[in-house]
Amino acid sequence: MKRTFVAAGVLLAALSVPALAQQKSVKIGFVSTFSGPPAVIGNDMRNSFELALDHLGRKMGGLPIEVIYEDDQQKPEVGKQKTEKLIESDHVDFIVGYIWSNVLLASLKPAIDSKTIMISSNAGPSQIAGELCSPYFFSTSWQNDQTPATVGLYMNQKGVKNAYLIGPNYAAGKDMLAGVKATFKGKVVGEDYTRWPDQLDFSAELSKARAAKPDAVFVFYPGAAGVQFLNQYVQAGLKNQIPLYTAFTIDETTLPRQGENALGIPGAQQWVNDLPNDANKKFVADYKVKYKGSPSFYGAQSYDAAHLVNSAVVAVKGDVARKADMIKAMEKADFASVRGAFRYGNNHFPIQNFYLQDVVKGADGTPVLKTVATIVKDDQDIFHDKCSMK
Repeated sequence: MKRTFVAAGVLLAALSVPALAQQKSVKIGFVSTFSGPPAVIGNDMRNSFELALDHLGRKMGGLPIEVIYEDDQQKPEVGKQKTEKLIESDHVDFIVGYIWSNVLLASLKPAIDSKTIMISSNAGPSQIAGELCSPYFFSTSWQNDQTPATVGLYMNQKGVKNAYLIGPNYAAGKDMLAGVKATFKGKVVGEDYTRWPDQLDFSAELSKARAAKPDAVFVFYPGAAGVQFLNQYVQAGLKNQIPLYTAFTIDETTLPRQGENALGIPGAQQWVNDLPNDANKKFVADYKVKYKGSPSFYGAQSYDAAHLVNSAVVAVKGDVARKADMIKAMEKADFASVRGAFRYGNNHFPIQNFYLQDVVKGADGTPVLKTVATIVKDDQDIFHDKCSMK
């Protein structure tokens, strides 16, 4: 009986060898908001990520790709639960996505503690750029303060002497207004931080801004809140009285609902759909064909995230257990980004150009976003010195 048992064990071992040697897939978890009004953002991120996978032949390093999409419902506690589920139950190799800074901050620790490589394709809280930086975290977007800081520089160029700032009371809103204040040389005559995400009536804030009689108003509201704020700003008669400067309030997901109200309102971004590099031309053209619309910066950053993951998997020839080698490969930013060439800082946030964008009428009369000028080149966030990675 003993000899029979050993023989059976050997047979089982022999049968298991092919299974162990068989190539597995690259498993990617993608956390975003796929329900409620913000789903328009999450869907654009997912569409762009899927388009990137199409362009990669649906393989990375010779391995098939499996993506598990999870809805964070715009709630930090749900985002954390979904992140933990992807790590503990699905055993993903990478986690990508995250629109909202408070959701990302809640989800960071489970990823870092498990040494799961995490890529934010939107949210860029200052804490993660600084003291909470990690070898396992990368951004394919920006640090939150950078875009509004660019707007602050442009406001200086336009001779704005004093400004009123309005934004939502959560991590990104605080970073955005701090970013403007870091570069704006004029006087801030007022600040308002509104409830997030449920406040969509800004009449009280607009009345206070009007009473302050500033040279300009700066606002940060993404998604549906951005639509409501801009429409109310115009309805209140303020657009013709006080110039409005924005960050992330006008993009391809909101512009169809903002329409001509958005014309002539400047903002800043590290990606606009008309950037003339080959990777971007292909991305935008193929997105329009496949999805019958224009991609947003949320999508562009998610498209880049797929290519960043691919650069890591290719570097290790599909052996995703070699995390240290994948991290080294990712630090090189060795892929054709739709924003053009960029490099990573020590905190794994991009060092990149930021552009002035404006809303103009397109060839068919429909409002479109247009790149106007480069405001700052090779910009690095101000928190990288607080990061322990050198």
